Amino acid sequence: MRTNLNRRDFIKSASAATLGALAAGAPRQVFAEEFGKPFQGTADTMIVLWMGGGMASTETFDPKRYTPYEKDLNPDRVLSTFPAIDTAVDNIKISEGLEKIASVLNRGTLIRTYKAADLGFILHSRHQYHWHTGYEPPLSVAAPHIGAMISKTLGPRNPDMPAFIDIGQGFDNGEGEELKAFHTAGFLGSDYGPFFVPNPEEAQASVQPPKGMTQERFQARHKAYKQLMKESPFGDIASGYQKESMLRSIENAHRLLTSPAAKAFDLSLEPKEIYDKYNTGKFGLGCLLARRLTESGARFIEVTSEYIPFKYWDTHEDGHTRMVELKKMIDAPVTQLVLDLEERGLLDRTLIVIATEFSRDMLTEGKPGAPVQNQVEVPPIITEMKHYGMHRHFTDAGSVVLFGGGIKKGYLYGTTADERPCSTIDKPVNTTDLHATMYHAMGIPPNLGYTIEDRPFYVTKDAKGVPITDLFA
Repeated sequence: MRTNLNRRDFIKSASAATLGALAAGAPRQVFAEEFGKPFQGTADTMIVLWMGGGMASTETFDPKRYTPYEKDLNPDRVLSTFPAIDTAVDNIKISEGLEKIASVLNRGTLIRTYKAADLGFILHSRHQYHWHTGYEPPLSVAAPHIGAMISKTLGPRNPDMPAFIDIGQGFDNGEGEELKAFHTAGFLGSDYGPFFVPNPEEAQASVQPPKGMTQERFQARHKAYKQLMKESPFGDIASGYQKESMLRSIENAHRLLTSPAAKAFDLSLEPKEIYDKYNTGKFGLGCLLARRLTESGARFIEVTSEYIPFKYWDTHEDGHTRMVELKKMIDAPVTQLVLDLEERGLLDRTLIVIATEFSRDMLTEGKPGAPVQNQVEVPPIITEMKHYGMHRHFTDAGSVVLFGGGIKKGYLYGTTADERPCSTIDKPVNTTDLHATMYHAMGIPPNLGYTIEDRPFYVTKDAKGVPITDLFA
């Protein structure tokens, strides 16, 4: 469905769906028609490394013809602003600046043909909502995040560790309210929602009582809060199931604060040599925290570069210059995460997913055949360095990288055109099938769902996701 839903309408629909979720009863697990044979899964844990803002595939994992900067350059000539480099796999090249990831690509699979949904006028948070829930907004139902679906279906690996942990995303930015709409368990209940760690450097503080609070006062506050929730959370709006879910989430948080598992959040316990390998900033330390949490029994972890309009991967200007720094931010920590999990014998059962909401192109907004309103003016002739790079939102091809979790090693999936528009040529991957593949790795069939208002809500849209089994070893 294509719609020009604006930001205000998106917030209204998300708010209405959230209120509806509070009134929802207990969801019941259901299945659509039979889908293949039962599958045990190849992974126990999933780590999503989210490049929020639109990572240009031609500047990262799908390099095209390189055009160096020169004054009075025609933007139509520019496909990639970095040269291609060799990787540990003979038939795969990626972009300069990702040399460390290139060295471990023989441990993973590279998808080059992810096609983002056609949602009309492009609003980052709407595409991110779609990617993280599998459903296109607006919805009358508060859709659960993929991490919440996994948390509900599989439960925690360690009962003292939150099953779903979100690292790095703040909500005090230009689309904060829209981002909140999918950072939730929706109708499944708050005990399956994310445990937030906005800043990994301060992760330890998130699993400790407030500074200066005595143990007695902490216990008394916990008891009083539980009583308050029992008596009247949200007045008469919340259903009995949702009230119980809130109480369970309180108990889960309290148990973590008093558990040895809380030490996993303390990055100061990490040897300095390893800490420094990850420390490229908040994202890098988020990858370190993800490794520690995986070791301690987390089920689903998302580490985001953080989506903030016009920052990080939202490269509307200074695309090339900013991309140099962005690659430095991700190259070493992503590689170290792969190597550390491999060394500890955890990579085979941990699926790492590097993804973004869509790609970018200098000239094409949306995709060929379905153009949308341009949001960036690209001059007919490039006379300044700030216009050298990928500026517009391109939805017809993008890259996803998978490591571990039963995925093939050193495998390339899909082909894109060598000239503009650099669209998908074969083996397209949509969000529904990508999700089916991720769920498949975790042993969750795409036709599994939960009832809400006496209707089934499936882990993939309409239970129609098809796992890409060619990606598995």
